[in-house]
Amino acid sequence: MRSPGVTKPPEDSQPFLVVVEDESLIRETITMALTDEGYQVLAVEDGRQALEVVRASCTSEGGNIPAIDLLILDLMLPYINGLDLCRLLRQEGMTTPILMLSAKGTETDIVVGLEIGADDYLAKPFGMRELIARCRSLLRRANRQPQPQEQLVIQFQEIVLYPQECRVTVRDKAVSLSPKEFTLLELFMNNPRRVFSRDQLLEKVWGIDFMGDSKTVDVHIRWLREKLELDPSSPQYLITVRGFGYRLG
Repeated sequence: MRSPGVTKPPEDSQPFLVVVEDESLIRETITMALTDEGYQVLAVEDGRQALEVVRASCTSEGGNIPAIDLLILDLMLPYINGLDLCRLLRQEGMTTPILMLSAKGTETDIVVGLEIGADDYLAKPFGMRELIARCRSLLRRANRQPQPQEQLVIQFQEIVLYPQECRVTVRDKAVSLSPKEFTLLELFMNNPRRVFSRDQLLEKVWGIDFMGDSKTVDVHIRWLREKLELDPSSPQYLITVRGFGYRLG
């Protein structure tokens, strides 16, 4: 299936690009430019061949066709045009970046290409330096794997708070908190032993526009103590600092 202008992929980890272009001169020029940049390149001349190559690369029967890192796809192709091929590949679940090439460079053409699944669109005629720059950009974006988020945990003695999961455990047992109770406890746990006045707690937890009574803070502190403390009447966690406010620990 390899056309005469195709370079055989070397035995290394360089990105593997497939060029789908029916005009032989353009296909060979693109292939040569990308090969000179160190990429592995396979060039085919119509949509039907491209579909076979992509499908083969996704299966164990693909032989010497590796996984494709970038597909450079001309819009006007024999048998299956670029738009239909792009749409079909996306419907089949292919997530490989696609750079679409076309002599049609109107805003409508570009929008249509992007909406059916292309990642970038380059209008003909174009320079090889611009093509290479677009390829590099798409490959960088594809290789920028999202970093797994660490499970953020805030702990104070036997209280463990999981901000991302909105849950709390005390002495290894789950505790059910209301949203305001959770926010209040999270503030204290992020600032252990810092004393907050009622007004400060109202502003940080209830917001500056809160028009209720400041005693709502006392009520929520009491509710938290009932859920956190072994003996709410003699708290070990939520401590009252007379004349000032409350602190954790």
